[in-house]
Amino acid sequence: MIEDSLNSRTNLSELGEFGLIDLLTKNLDIKLSSTVKGIGDDAAVMDFQDKQILVTTDLLVEGVHFDLAYTPLKHLGYKAVMVNLSDVYAMNGVATQITVSIAVSNRFPVEALEELYAGIETASKIYNVDVVGGDTTSSTKGLLISITALGMASKEDVVYRSGAKPNDLLVVSGDLGAAYMGLQILEREKAVFKVNPNSQPDLDAYTYLIERQLKPEARKDIPPLLKKLEVKPTSMIDISDGLSSEVIHLCKNSGVGVNLYEDKIPLDPTVIAACEEFEVDSTTIALSGGEDYELLFTVSQEDFPKIKANPHLSIIGHMTEAGEGMHLITRGNTKIPLIAKGWNAMDKEN
Repeated sequence: MIEDSLNSRTNLSELGEFGLIDLLTKNLDIKLSSTVKGIGDDAAVMDFQDKQILVTTDLLVEGVHFDLAYTPLKHLGYKAVMVNLSDVYAMNGVATQITVSIAVSNRFPVEALEELYAGIETASKIYNVDVVGGDTTSSTKGLLISITALGMASKEDVVYRSGAKPNDLLVVSGDLGAAYMGLQILEREKAVFKVNPNSQPDLDAYTYLIERQLKPEARKDIPPLLKKLEVKPTSMIDISDGLSSEVIHLCKNSGVGVNLYEDKIPLDPTVIAACEEFEVDSTTIALSGGEDYELLFTVSQEDFPKIKANPHLSIIGHMTEAGEGMHLITRGNTKIPLIAKGWNAMDKEN
């Protein structure tokens, strides 16, 4: 895919490490006053004054987290940034800077890495973060991307996973399951292509699903929305590994139980249609699919009037005493234990 999509090819050895860094970072301008020094010294320098500093990092590995058979490098760069910014927003913070480190094999020409960084640059501009450093090194097996995101929040605004109380409402942004179904469609088309390389897939009906997989958007809008509504979540997490896994994280960290209502889980119609086509249960996909990068949080029942009619938010359950356990309440009003079956990076089958 790399060779076919690029018109010219420059070997990495022609530039060397520092020449490559200069090339890839030449368009990354400093935008924020909190960035004192970005790329070009032994360390970046930031000044956050009296704010709490937020730091998070994620590693994406070719063949584990992404497949270049159907993932454009520009989309990959964009998504790698989203994965990290989402964690900052899940702390109710503002993302401000990122560092980008890559390990790359010699099968990648310079032009391929320029495509990757074009996605990173686009994400940094849209989400108003500065790229302030990173590292490049060689890899024997493919492409690895490690991004560290920094952010800030006032002490009183930071939200942890551990603050939920019994009777709090469980709320989620957006809709769930689309990213996973997008992945299934891409995997299916990859299998078809292996059998018949001349086949031309018609993916128009799956645009939303594929975009949610290849180019997700971190929910930068939710923290300021909640502030405008005068709502401070009691706990919060982003949905990267599946709804059930994240709900269980909130429960365990907060020492509470939960009743999660199946009929309240938000599903886009295209997800329901794709699940019917693939003959899979849409609730299972929403619970276990992952990579939605929506925000899951709890609020006091007193805040119900403030959020009940907001089109960006869905109330999907409520927290209980820990002894009551963690349950999914089905459409048939059956109470079944909630089980985490989301993404596990250490699973040998992944």
